[in-house]
Amino acid sequence: MAERFLTVRDVSSILGISEKEVMDLVESKRLEAYRVGGVYIRFKQEQIAEFRKSFKSATKRVVSSEKYTLRDKISDFLYFNDFYILSALIILLILIIIFQEY
Repeated sequence: MAERFLTVRDVSSILGISEKEVMDLVESKRLEAYRVGGVYIRFKQEQIAEFRKSFKSATKRVVSSEKYTLRDKISDFLYFNDFYILSALIILLILIIIFQEY
């Protein structure tokens, strides 16, 4: 019986990560991959099952050791929403100027 190989999309859904992260693992040689026809990247099912065990334990250690503080949350919020906050302030300033009584 022929051995079944997995695609990048299959591996990403099994590991619960993006396809780009799978490709990064392949490029860093942490995950073994095979080229089919010199173009397509495939993975052996057994190797992915073994990698999944070690990958899950490694990600659990990273998540549990890092604390996401309130300062980090506020910093991320301001970083990702700075345009909207600034736009709202400018609109508010314009409205105050327009409706200001002389």
